Amino acid sequence: MDSIAVVGMQWGDEGKGKVIDLLSKMAKHIVRAQGGNNAGHTIMDGSREFKFHLVPSGILYPNTKCYIGGGVVVNPPSLLQEMEGLRKEQIHFDHRLFLSQYAHVIFPYHQRLDLLSEQKKGKGAIGTTGKGIGPCYVDKVRRTGIRVADLVDPTLLRARLEEILPARNEELEKIYGSEGFDLEKLFSEYVEYGQALKKFVGPVEEMLFVASQKREKILFEGAQGALLDVTFGTYPYVTSSCTLAGGTSAGVGFGPSKIDHVIGVAKAYTTRVGHGPFPTELNAEELAFFPEHTASREIGTTTGRKRRMGWLDAQILKNTLCWNGVDSLAVMKLDILDGLDEIQICTGYKLHGKVIDSFPASLEDLKNVKPLYITLPGWKSSTRDVRTYNDLPSHAKAYLRKIEELLKLPISIVSVGPERDRTIWMDRIFE
Repeated sequence: MDSIAVVGMQWGDEGKGKVIDLLSKMAKHIVRAQGGNNAGHTIMDGSREFKFHLVPSGILYPNTKCYIGGGVVVNPPSLLQEMEGLRKEQIHFDHRLFLSQYAHVIFPYHQRLDLLSEQKKGKGAIGTTGKGIGPCYVDKVRRTGIRVADLVDPTLLRARLEEILPARNEELEKIYGSEGFDLEKLFSEYVEYGQALKKFVGPVEEMLFVASQKREKILFEGAQGALLDVTFGTYPYVTSSCTLAGGTSAGVGFGPSKIDHVIGVAKAYTTRVGHGPFPTELNAEELAFFPEHTASREIGTTTGRKRRMGWLDAQILKNTLCWNGVDSLAVMKLDILDGLDEIQICTGYKLHGKVIDSFPASLEDLKNVKPLYITLPGWKSSTRDVRTYNDLPSHAKAYLRKIEELLKLPISIVSVGPERDRTIWMDRIFE
């Protein structure tokens, strides 16, 4: 296979970063297509831990070239800070990191609008990260955004700010009673960011097309998860971009027929951060049987918030594999279930007393569904040192087989810890 897309099957935080890291060793090009610095991937490189937000995590491998596509919204100080952190760790990326001129730029007014909008919603707040992602995408869609092509050209940047800033300041002042931004201060700050990033700006779309023509291995790095997709997710508790495999194509101008394989990444259970319905969420009594949040690595890379936890929801996965055209699964964090006596899987829902066979689009319906569970025996032994499927405890193998049976998809990767070597390869798909 020449190109693989890695997508999240739940509400994000599934462990895509590790899957991408594992596959990056065999890839030449790694691409981020959507979202912004509201995403986070944690990678263990030996004893070093890296937290990525905008830079593709494949940058850790010197054989790779990494790209930030036009569908991404970029916060320049955040990107530059991330790059500086990599430099301090002796990760070199000149002529290896490329930024699309089509990507839109997040400004401080986007961040302030994000926070004030959330505050104004009160109980209806959706739990945004407050990083300005949504307001930046709003400006993109209403054609009042500023792109990287403008950022790196001082004349264009000033002209765009002169055109756009008065309206954003009026919005801040009249709707939210907040002070606006000074054009000169904003321009002088962002023109420096533009000049610092200018040498990394390149024809990303053409470069990837040429790589595809040469049959070089390309890896597309998804951010967030399918249930946070702005169209098909648990709206309005979603992000502001297309998080599906199709969003990969749109976000980097890469033809969908050129993507050979889609890996859907799911935890061996379910989590979500922020507000919104969560049918299989564990109650306090059930949660007590799981490792606490730090031990289970369930604190958000970007938000620092404890994630809500629940049983694996196969009904969700049946829908998200459909939306993404998933070819195989990566099941992550199997080790977190090691100590449980019993493990439940949701196989469907009841709504108003009737069994339904699809994931409800209506938020009200989703709040009212009752999960239908099957119960499997736990394996009550550590899987962290297991490296082959045959060496897994019999009940762990039965759990994985049940997932494959319910979803009618093969599992290609099983993760039993955050480190690279704590991985069971069922199918080395990129070799």
